[in-house]
Amino acid sequence: MSASSSEEADDLLATAEVRARLSCPSCGSAHVAQVLGDNGGGSYVCTACGHSWS
Repeated sequence: MSASSSEEADDLLATAEVRARLSCPSCGSAHVAQVLGDNGGGSYVCTACGHSWS
């Protein structure tokens, strides 16, 4: 595996770990989607209750 492939795998693993810990602060659901803004910032929305936060 090349260095770039290894870095990509590390990035995917880190993203998966964040998703595993992420839950809606309003209802506690793990059904959360990340939404990217126009300026590159990110926020989250719960697909269960519609609550959004950043």
